[in-house]
Amino acid sequence: MNGLIVSSLSKSFGAVRAVDNVSFSVDGGEFLALIGPNGAGKSTCFNLINGQLVPDAGSVRFGGRDIAGSPARKICRCGIARTFQIAATFASMTVAENVQMALIAHEREIYRLWRRANSFHRQHALELLRRVGMHEAADRPCRELAYGDVKRVELAIALAGEPRLLLMDEPTAGMAPRERRELIALVKALIVERGIAVLFTEHSMDVVFAFADRIIVMARGRLIADGDARTVRNDPRVQQVYFGTGRIAERSGSAA
Repeated sequence: MNGLIVSSLSKSFGAVRAVDNVSFSVDGGEFLALIGPNGAGKSTCFNLINGQLVPDAGSVRFGGRDIAGSPARKICRCGIARTFQIAATFASMTVAENVQMALIAHEREIYRLWRRANSFHRQHALELLRRVGMHEAADRPCRELAYGDVKRVELAIALAGEPRLLLMDEPTAGMAPRERRELIALVKALIVERGIAVLFTEHSMDVVFAFADRIIVMARGRLIADGDARTVRNDPRVQQVYFGTGRIAERSGSAA
């Protein structure tokens, strides 16, 4: 079972109700976008699903069990991977070594390194890099890469854990329009190939409306809309929270 089911999820920080009785689901092979204006509660929602925060109430079911409140490392072991708004790699290590370290961690070999770590899982790492279009840069240090290429390496690192659910926090942040469309098209292809469920937040509405199978919208901690691109774009509540009574522009840079 590859789906995620979030039910009545809530989290407060003092008097601020950051996530307020939020419920939604994402199925295996589905590309679900979570959008909303600044302060809507998207990042908090992500952190509750991923184990960075413990919810005050509600459940997060994945693989048939409730993982809400579990440590992030255990949630990762359940088959959930995450990429972050600011890509994080080991700058001094090569592209391949970064992916190899992820594979070593996935195989729980951290404490069994009786030979050099860069000799472990080399071919598997190269195959993952080939899938994201980075195999030709395998032996380059990550510090030499353009930011868009670092994002691709981060995706390969996430895939090293063989996830059934991928959480992507603003995957195209800092990328040029062509780069971000290419990256999201790549992710969409991997979803189809592997049947992975993906939940992502995104600033770029062109990416959201062009690629998401479904869109859910948060405002002030609550879900206010759920549907396909046309339904969400024409929803009066969504138009109100973004631009007063105006419409969401497909190429706007809203939703933090």
